[in-house]
Amino acid sequence: MGATQPNANPKLATIKALLAKAEDSATPEAEADLARARAMQMMAKYGVDEALLSDGEPSRDTITDRYVDVANPWSMSRARLMYHVAEAVGCEAIHMGAVGAKGERRVHVVGYESDIQRAEILYASLVIQMLGSLSAQVVPYGVRSARAWRNSWQLGFINRVIERLTESEKAARAAAGEETSATGRNGALVLADRSAQVVSAFRKAHPNVRSVRASSSGGGYGDGTAAGSRADIGGTRRLGVPTTGVLAA
Repeated sequence: MGATQPNANPKLATIKALLAKAEDSATPEAEADLARARAMQMMAKYGVDEALLSDGEPSRDTITDRYVDVANPWSMSRARLMYHVAEAVGCEAIHMGAVGAKGERRVHVVGYESDIQRAEILYASLVIQMLGSLSAQVVPYGVRSARAWRNSWQLGFINRVIERLTESEKAARAAAGEETSATGRNGALVLADRSAQVVSAFRKAHPNVRSVRASSSGGGYGDGTAAGSRADIGGTRRLGVPTTGVLAA
């Protein structure tokens, strides 16, 4: 049996409630900031706790995978956000390209069940913040392509948010070095072993991948980065694609 489902886990339920409060436009900004900060602290600690507990009960949290389909509009940005969030919390991910007739895109995530759950919860919150902030943007006068500017803005938002999320995760993992698992093993060693297992499972599923770096040419990157800083989530690796795939802008 895998990890407890999000709706049945009181810690994850609390985290989701805090994120929902932060996303609510009726929540005063100061309260929203506190809710986000608390949610991110709890999320990072939850990831470490699950790893340490599962060291003594492997069936409690097994390696699995998830295919995540993201819809238009801005399906490429959504896929990029899902990919980077998944990797930040200890999973491996790959962009599988477009699927369906409406421009949807698919991301394959490989990782421990608890970490995939964390990735899904964080993505659901951050995509709301990203698209909500994007809709409020006014494209500067004189920009040749509004779509390119908005694409660039989203890239800046994503990169900055992931930088901050990665910092938060690193801090939680560093603190794990002072803890021991259910079997008495050092927490840092447990996390390192889990990471190696995830990488091995991912490479078996995708033995031939190449790396690409997203580029920014629309002029909105700086504004998006600033918005990513304001997302206040507390505190990148490759964007993988199949060797036969194409990463669209």
